[in-house]
Parts: sequence; structure tokens; C-alpha cells
Amino acid sequence: MTHNRIPLAGVIGHPIAHSKSPRLHGHWLKSHGLPGHYIPMDVAPEDLETVLRTLPKAGYVGANVTVPHKEAALRLADHVSDRASLIGAANTLVFDDDGAIHADNTDGYGFMENLRSGAPDWNPSDGPAVVFGAGGAARAVLQALAEAGVPEILLTNRTRARADQLKEEFGEPITVVDWVQAGNAIENAELVVNTTSLGMQGQPELRVPLDGLQPGSVVTDLVYAPLKTRLLQQAEAAGCTTVDGLGMLLHQAVPGFERWFGKRPEVTDDLRAAVLE
Repeated sequence: MTHNRIPLAGVIGHPIAHSKSPRLHGHWLKSHGLPGHYIPMDVAPEDLETVLRTLPKAGYVGANVTVPHKEAALRLADHVSDRASLIGAANTLVFDDDGAIHADNTDGYGFMENLRSGAPDWNPSDGPAVVFGAGGAARAVLQALAEAGVPEILLTNRTRARADQLKEEFGEPITVVDWVQAGNAIENAELVVNTTSLGMQGQPELRVPLDGLQPGSVVTDLVYAPLKTRLLQQAEAAGCTTVDGLGMLLHQAVPGFERWFGKRPEVTDDLRAAVLE
């Protein structure tokens, strides 16, 4: 560290009380015996710029940003990584000593690391992936899958126009499929990804017919509350390899922690248990 102050980081959202990130980073700080604190910050959209410009002066080395600030944080940053620019959103900020803000997006990295650890036999080049949803999380997933070399990505969303917009932005290898055809799309899929909030506690269920799921294909859900969604339960029953969404949250946090606190942490069973407490 270039300064003698205890490094501070945190997560900025609105609301933020539900966030598991403070528990996650707190576990790593404690297990590595590092000085530092990671703090949840509930910031209204109209205050975001003031807060981001003030934090470096208060000893903050960086921050995570979550809903609804990911796009705004990207616009406010002084330096933006290529992947954050492509995704159109930031989730990880690093502050220079002079207050300059560097924006990155580690969601796609977290998604791929979770997939590789939960389904080590999956090979991106094996065949098509089906992605449900066209929001911010979908953008990170599409970028990661395309970069990994998935030959075809079938994208489906309840509002087709949003999926068409992503196809326009990302181009190959995306094909847009109507939401009513989503059940058919999964029949030849090597990978099925739910990036929507459907199936989350307090949200409607994902109503896509799942009888087309093939044994041996990989199914992952970005929802982690509940940990085993109806999608994952049905995929398991169909003989698929399933990967829950918690690992993405854990893995996306690794690069930020390393940049802020100077140590590259590991995603372990102990960490999962601590975050789920």
C-alpha cells in the first residue's frame, strides 16, 4: 500500500442491507489477518457522484457498485476497462491516490470461474448455449461466453426488443429466440443460463417448459436465493450438471479484493458457509 491509512472499501447500492458482500470481504480480511474494512453504503442515485468523489479523500481504496448504480458508475469513471465498456456497466471501482476512478466489470469473470469450478467437464466449444434474460447480468454473461468461444448463443427474453438490442450490440454468435420458443431452444443446448430474477424468493417462477433438457448438459442459475431454484431442481432430475448462483458472487469479488487489499483470496467451502450464515 502506498499510504499508511487502514484501507477501506465497500459496496454502494440502493437498497443495500440485503448484500452478502460485507460478509464475504469481511471473511477474507479476517482469514488473511489484513487491516481493512468493507462497508455497505446505501446511496441514492442523485448522491452517487458526490459520494464517489468524496470516498478517496476518506481513505477508501475502491468500492463495488450494485443495482441501480452500475451504469452510472461507468459514466462517472475516469478510466474504464474494455470489458466494462463492452458490458456497459461497472461493478468494481478502484480509486487512485489522486481520486481518479478506475471502473471494471468482474461479473463475467465471476460467472466463468463459477462455471468452470462447478462444471469442470464443460467445454465452451462443445455446442450452443441458451441464455434467458437481456438485462445487465445477461450482458456480462454474453460477453464472457463469446470471449470463451461458445459457437452459438441463443438469447431469449420476455421482451424481445431488449434481446434484439443485445444482438445488435454484440453481434455474432448471438441468435434471438422468441420467449414462447425458449423451451424448444434448450433441446440442443450444452449450457443453459438463467440471468433473470425469475425463480428468486419473492419473484414469479421461471415458466419456461424444461422437458427439453438433455442429460449431461450444464444448467446454471444466477439466482442464489434460494440456492437451489426450481430450474436447478428440474435440471438435476433430468440428469444435468447444475451450478448454483452463489459461486458467481464469490468469484466476481476476487479481483476487487486483490486490488484493494493486496492479497489474492480464494473461494473455499469455508467462505460459502460464512456467506450463507
